Amino acid sequence: MAQVFLGMSGGVDSSAAAVLLLERGYCVHGLHLSLLNTLPLPENCPPEDGSDARAVAQALELPFHDLDLSERFRQTVAAYFIREYEAGRTPNPCVFCNREIKFGAMWDAAQALGADYLATGHYANAARDPVSGRYLLRRGADRAKDQSYFLCRLTQEQLSHTLFPLGGLTKPQVRELAEARGLPTARKRDSQDICFVPDGDYAGLIARCVGHDSPVGPFLGPDGRVLGQHRGFVRYTKGQHKGLGLAIEPPLYVLEKDPAACAIRLGHNEELFTMEVVAGDWNWISIPTLTAPMEFTMKLRYSQKESPAIAEPLADGRVRLRLREAQRAVTPGQFAVLYDGENVVGGGVIEK
Repeated sequence: MAQVFLGMSGGVDSSAAAVLLLERGYCVHGLHLSLLNTLPLPENCPPEDGSDARAVAQALELPFHDLDLSERFRQTVAAYFIREYEAGRTPNPCVFCNREIKFGAMWDAAQALGADYLATGHYANAARDPVSGRYLLRRGADRAKDQSYFLCRLTQEQLSHTLFPLGGLTKPQVRELAEARGLPTARKRDSQDICFVPDGDYAGLIARCVGHDSPVGPFLGPDGRVLGQHRGFVRYTKGQHKGLGLAIEPPLYVLEKDPAACAIRLGHNEELFTMEVVAGDWNWISIPTLTAPMEFTMKLRYSQKESPAIAEPLADGRVRLRLREAQRAVTPGQFAVLYDGENVVGGGVIEK
């Protein structure tokens, strides 16, 4: 009987995934990750004890393992998060964490315990192309909850041993399943925040980690004049208007950030639209690499509606995306993810 180690966060999704895996005849082990023990979280942050995950494992009579990857998480995901913000970019820590921690370090630990497969409660699907032999990442059936965007950095090796039990279900179906089995997490609310920024104050977290507040500097207007002083370089992202503290009409928005000068350049809303994006550091999934211009649909952020674009390979491995529709506030540091129908073609880091 195949041994499946299921990442259990203590939410309804991973709980329902455990039920489905058992019904499919797998020997299921629950594996809970402790990730935040070495980070300076707010004092009112509840302890990360894995009690909900453990309760579900007990209810389903699963072997349960609690794995502390806090130091690894701090040195990889948290360090990346801080580094990107200080460099003037806007990171996506969930994408980074999936590759490095949840499907990286967690799989290493599961494999050492005898795992044949790793499973999670993500809304996505994995398959193998019978023609090319490549492992595919496919969108989940529930378009409103599809998480394939966040999984765009998974490698062929990682996909080869990964199961997504919820890929064919909608969120209401998952809750119904959990309630029918009497699971203690059936009515638990979904988490909306970045797990290591539970209060939403990411600038405060960065300050506690590095030991000082983010440096202040000038707001520069469209003509280069200093309009005032901002409250900290990491507190702003491209396209932002709220919170600038400037009573100027017509309203101004963040256009660019200059880490060397600690300056933030502001401009008008129409300046935020572009018809071309360049992204690098690509992870290709459904194809080995991009060798010629091709048309796909794309997302430049998770919440964005897909839109068509021509992906053109550049000599240095980067890709130029020529957009069919202008996009607003395309943000360096975020991920451009390409889709070919249901399949994720690949994902790269937006540079400009």
